[in-house]
Amino acid sequence: MPAVHLSSENFNEKVQKSKGVVLVDFFATWCGPCQMSAPIVDQMADTYQGKAEILKLDVDQAREPAMEFNVMSIPTFIVFKDGQEVNRQIGFPGEAALKAMVDEALKS
Repeated sequence: MPAVHLSSENFNEKVQKSKGVVLVDFFATWCGPCQMSAPIVDQMADTYQGKAEILKLDVDQAREPAMEFNVMSIPTFIVFKDGQEVNRQIGFPGEAALKAMVDEALKS
């Protein structure tokens, strides 16, 4: 099951008002590292189903949330817990590091 794509309209509801852990992948379709990370992010949506939300936001389609969170480079991965940013990684850190970010937020 692929990760759910966010829009400017549903970002607040799905991320900032959510309870629990949410990973948002800020990406663009033309970005090479974003394309490399996409299958891993989609696989994580399955792995973490029921534990954490794994979501994607195309910065070309939804500029407002990217600007609000000062996303200047892509990919940027932000982990939210109960609507608050708790971790951020600029650039694709690899599958293990991405999972570690989510696991850390789930434990705290």
